[in-house]
Amino acid sequence: MAFLMKSMISNQVKNLGFGGGSEENKEEGGTSDPAAAHGMTREEYEEYQKQMIEEKMERDAAFTQKKAERACLRVHLREKYRLPKSEMDENQIQMAGDDVDLPEDLRKMVNEDQEEEEDKDSILGQIQNLQNMDLDTIKEKAQATFSEIKQTAEQKCSVM
Repeated sequence: MAFLMKSMISNQVKNLGFGGGSEENKEEGGTSDPAAAHGMTREEYEEYQKQMIEEKMERDAAFTQKKAERACLRVHLREKYRLPKSEMDENQIQMAGDDVDLPEDLRKMVNEDQEEEEDKDSILGQIQNLQNMDLDTIKEKAQATFSEIKQTAEQKCSVM
């Protein structure tokens, strides 16, 4: 009877959250094994823990790779637009193992942009731009430029 009363009181204290009764469980033969708490055998629980750790490592590696790819893109854009370098981006690329490239989609976009810029810079690109312009617009620009040059020359040269 005393054992039953002691057990009931310890269960009530444990339900209140005071943690009493943990010694009681060990005396009664109960275990605080996490595998038993999850309804698994010890081996199953260990396998489950290994699987969880492997999945976490894979997610962390994929996350680190994505961060490095983004950093690589930022480095590329900084080089393209001649902006100051970022030490943080370089560190992220090094953490990923320095074998980081731009993702395929972004690489295609960058290559297309470079081709467009090269086309615009070439003489053919300039000629195509002229063809797209209205002839009247070209005449107006030429006359405005000529007028500006003439005014500048008149201001600098008193002979004219």
